[in-house]
Amino acid sequence: MTNEHYFSATPASPLIPREISVRLADADHTLVTAGGVFSPDHVDVGTQVLLANTPAPPPGGNLLDLGCGWGPIALTLALLSPRAQVWAVDVNERALDLVRANAERLGLTNVNAVLASDVPADISFMTIWSNPPIRVGKAELHTIMKTWLPRLEKGSDAWLVVQRNLGSDSLQRWIQAEFSSEIQIVRAATNKGYRVLRARSIS
Repeated sequence: MTNEHYFSATPASPLIPREISVRLADADHTLVTAGGVFSPDHVDVGTQVLLANTPAPPPGGNLLDLGCGWGPIALTLALLSPRAQVWAVDVNERALDLVRANAERLGLTNVNAVLASDVPADISFMTIWSNPPIRVGKAELHTIMKTWLPRLEKGSDAWLVVQRNLGSDSLQRWIQAEFSSEIQIVRAATNKGYRVLRARSIS
């Protein structure tokens, strides 16, 4: 599957749902995925590294999964923080449909799977967890970061997982330079060729 397939609004491939078994929030679940979305057969390694190296999310407030795919991060946030509102954002309509279906399977009523334009402008976030779409290119990636990082609540953290060979260190340097008075960014963990970056809102 090419990058364009899962980063397009409407995948060209036919919708053929299939079930997979995954472990999220320390429990086993059977969820539904399909082709035309990111990592449809399993929880990808980067997301596994993020979930294993990020502290528990805030118990309430608005939480954001940026680039949600079929939903492993958003569903984990919703399972761990049932009183929070989880916003699962993607450009891929099929991915959003899968998140909604999986939230229903898990009995979760606190997941909002939406396009970026459907997130109310007055909402700020207690945390952002993201395996961002690095392969869209630096310009688009930087636009995504400039859109969402300023929406962190003061004192709150964004957790980003990026493959070391795909520019994690350069992204860290860019965020530090771009948001020098607003965001403090550090490398929180390194595992399996991935970096987990913590970006804390300081203003």
